[in-house]
Amino acid sequence: MYSRNSDIKVPRNFRLLDELEKGEHGLGDVCVSYGLLDDDMTLSNWTGTILGPLNTVYENRIYNVRIYCGPDYPYKPPVVFFRTRLNMACVNNATGQVDPARCGILHNWTPECTLEILLVELRREMTNTSNRRLQQPPEGSEFPPPRNIEHIV
Repeated sequence: MYSRNSDIKVPRNFRLLDELEKGEHGLGDVCVSYGLLDDDMTLSNWTGTILGPLNTVYENRIYNVRIYCGPDYPYKPPVVFFRTRLNMACVNNATGQVDPARCGILHNWTPECTLEILLVELRREMTNTSNRRLQQPPEGSEFPPPRNIEHIV
């Protein structure tokens, strides 16, 4: 991440530790949450939760995502998979992976983007006219777990 007042790059781990602290303390948007998956000392594997937006087919559901922050994060976007099965234009129906080419936040990623911004924008995608009325899978169904997520980067 670049400092707003200079061109100093903040090291990846400092940035991710800052995001972890914010996520653990629930500072930010109450409709999303995120934290490290298990005790990941590399700060690479994250889990997130999105509350389905009101007045959409996603309402009253909780969506779980898996996020992988590679070695070039935040300069390159993370890899994102939905664990909870859903129909959404930017999500692969077989794997649950969010397609960066079809997802605005990933396609236009900048070092200033954060995991919270990512989750909020995915929630916003649910409200787009192309997504808000799509027929959804039964509640509680899940995508298969992603394999070797590090190698997808």
